[in-house]
Amino acid sequence: MSKLLIVGTVAFDAIETPFGKTDKILGGAGTYIGLAAQKFGVNSAIVSVVGGDFPQKYIDIFHEKSINIDGLEVIQDGKTFFWSGRYHNDMNTRDTLDTQLNVLENFDPVVPDAFQDAEVVMLGNLHPVVQMGVINQVKQPKLIILDTMNFWMDHTLSELKEVIAKVDVITINDEEARQLSGEYSLVKAARAIEEMGPKYVVIKKGEHGALLFDKNEMFFAPALPLEEVFDPTGAGDTFAGGFAGYLAKTQDYSFGNMKKAIIYGSNLASFCVEKFGTERMLNLEDQEIEERLKVFKSLTQFEIDLN
Repeated sequence: MSKLLIVGTVAFDAIETPFGKTDKILGGAGTYIGLAAQKFGVNSAIVSVVGGDFPQKYIDIFHEKSINIDGLEVIQDGKTFFWSGRYHNDMNTRDTLDTQLNVLENFDPVVPDAFQDAEVVMLGNLHPVVQMGVINQVKQPKLIILDTMNFWMDHTLSELKEVIAKVDVITINDEEARQLSGEYSLVKAARAIEEMGPKYVVIKKGEHGALLFDKNEMFFAPALPLEEVFDPTGAGDTFAGGFAGYLAKTQDYSFGNMKKAIIYGSNLASFCVEKFGTERMLNLEDQEIEERLKVFKSLTQFEIDLN
């Protein structure tokens, strides 16, 4: 079975949307990526750090979902990373109310021996120095996927570019693609980012879907139109986890298979937004995934007579 190594935050979130609010709940990029990838039955491990305040019930979730946490460091006298945010009525914009780095501030990742030979590495949104620390510990992975954001472009651009030069796939949103490349056209932006090192560029457009580029081809996948979006937190990470999980399962890293991975990632992300935090992903059944894939298929397939 193919191994998937995930580095990303395991955290507490407190979320407020027009539909309600939560106290501290389970969150973090690594958590969402891991829960999505688990749907493909891959042998996955999370490298992250939490404090002594991280409850056993959340640790148990990772065990129950067969996600290896030998690389999850617990600093007993520290506090877990915490983020709090409030979404606007359109659910596309949000305000960060509080960010507490806590144990994440001095995080030095250690990849478990059993996963240093992982075929697929998913670098969740973290400081580029942490991401590079993981790259330096793995042995000839077949695919390295990078997720990043504008914060690192603003504050650690040189370190970020060093990481970008070493990855095979980068996933960022449209605003970040424009910032990183200096190009407004997303096609030109993708070409400019490819010149930095990655073979494939995935540009996420939220409720408007995702674009996949390589040097000669491009592909667009829509997001599933939903009647109601309850909480967008973790949707991008769930997409990344579905994308990485499908590729790790199939062990096919071609452009054609990545198109399928985009659909699988989008499919899982459409479930994530239906409840607060990780609730929907924790209770998601395989039959529901298959049924919604059929909806995606009917949404995107058509016949046209070309002469």
